[in-house]
Amino acid sequence: MKKNDKTPLALKFVRWVFPKAERLAPSLAYRYFTRLFFTPLRYTTPEKERKAETFSDKFSFVVENKNVQAYQWGTHSRYILMIHGWAGRATQFRRFIKPLLATGYSVIGFDAPAHGNSQGKRTSIFEFEQAIKNIYSLKGEPDAVIAHSFGGGAALFSAMNGLPIRKLINIASPTIGDEIINTYLRAIHGSPAAGEYFKDFIVRTYGKPFDEFTALHFVKHLPAPLNLLLVHDADDKEVALKHAEALVQVYPAARLIRTEGLGHTRILKDNEVIRQCVTFIHAGASVLPE
Repeated sequence: MKKNDKTPLALKFVRWVFPKAERLAPSLAYRYFTRLFFTPLRYTTPEKERKAETFSDKFSFVVENKNVQAYQWGTHSRYILMIHGWAGRATQFRRFIKPLLATGYSVIGFDAPAHGNSQGKRTSIFEFEQAIKNIYSLKGEPDAVIAHSFGGGAALFSAMNGLPIRKLINIASPTIGDEIINTYLRAIHGSPAAGEYFKDFIVRTYGKPFDEFTALHFVKHLPAPLNLLLVHDADDKEVALKHAEALVQVYPAARLIRTEGLGHTRILKDNEVIRQCVTFIHAGASVLPE
C-alpha cells in the first residue's frame, strides 16, 4: 500500500468488487454503475479547511429535501461565488478568500447536496443548478463565479438555462462526454461495456444523450456572451488538459491559462493561479502576463 494513500475505503472496495461483479452478473453490475455515477465520495476534510469554516457566516437552504450548507466570508455587498467539484467542498477554495476580500469582494460557497456538510447520498447536475439558483435568490447576482472540476460544468449548465453568469473561471473542468465516463470507469476498474450501458441509461432516463449534459454542449448554447477564463494543469491526471483545449475549440472567446506540476486539486492552492484569477475578476477581461 502506498504511503499517505487517501483513497476512501469505499472506493477501494468498489475497485475490488466491481470487475468481479461484471464477470459474474454484468447486468447487475451495469445497473450498479448507474447509481455509483451519481454518488460522490466524501473525503475527510483537512484541518485547514475546517479552520476556514470557523470564520465564515453560515447559512442554509433546501434542495430536493436535502439541507444544503453554505458559507459567506466577508461583509462586502459584491461577492464572488465558488462552486466546488464532484466529491469536493466549498472550503477547498480557502486560499482564494483573503485575496478576494482584499479587493473588495465577499466570498460565498456551498457544499452541494451529498457533499461536505450537506445532506444526501446521491446528487446530479440538476441539484447543483438548483443550489446555485438558491444562492442567487438569497444573495443576488455575483460579480463572477469561480468553479472547480464538475462545478464548471454545473456553472455552464446554469448559464445555458438562463442564469446570468457574466464572468466565469473554470479550473480543471471536464468537458468531453466519453472522457468523463471513462474517468469513472477507470476509477472503479470497469469495462467499456459498462460505459455503453450507462449512455443508453441516460438516453432512456432523460431523453437525450450524455453528450448533451457536458460543457462542450452547454457552451455552444449560451443565451448571452460569457467572459470565460480556463485554468488547467498539463499534469492533471484526473481531467486531462485536452478537456480545456476542446472547449476553446468550440468557444474561441475563452482564454486558457496552462500550468504545470499542480495536478487536479493542488491547483486551487497555487499563489500564481490565485493571483491570475483575482486579477481577471478585478480588472475585467485582462489577465496578467504569465
